[in-house]
Amino acid sequence: MIFTETEIAGVFLIEPEVIEDERGHFARSFCTREFADHGIDFLPVQSNISANNSAYTLRGMHFHAAPHEETKLVRCSAGKIFDVAVDIRPHSPSFRNWIGVELSRKNGRALFIPAGCAHGFLTLEDDSEVFYQMSPAYTPGHDRGFRWDDPVIGIDWPGEPKVISARDAGLGSLEDAIQ
Repeated sequence: MIFTETEIAGVFLIEPEVIEDERGHFARSFCTREFADHGIDFLPVQSNISANNSAYTLRGMHFHAAPHEETKLVRCSAGKIFDVAVDIRPHSPSFRNWIGVELSRKNGRALFIPAGCAHGFLTLEDDSEVFYQMSPAYTPGHDRGFRWDDPVIGIDWPGEPKVISARDAGLGSLEDAIQ
């Protein structure tokens, strides 16, 4: 795996090292040793699948409140998404900064999102599926979020959402969410 640290501390773009032959290809998608070699202590305890019927479906921006912050390894197993992480750690030098990357089944890339960052995505194709591993296990009652179009954050989405849940559409600002 090829690990590229982004401008947000602890957020890594992870690309597969593909081995191809006449049968197709093989690539490692997760290895605790390789993660540890890059300073990432991640032992996933839960895996989730998000199936999305339509292009331009938006999910986010979500996070879990302390002390139940979530760490995620996100990949797109079908279709294509624009995946976003936002640093919501008030004492971080990249507080309020965001990173967005295209993840697809075809490119095989993943985004590692550490605790203290919010996560969301916009599907770019119909029938996009997102697979993510996380730690710790989901803890009910600690869900938080903020608007996908919060002007203070200024995420440059590649399109306008066409499908969004009432909950996500009704979220307030990041400032309200982290108080």
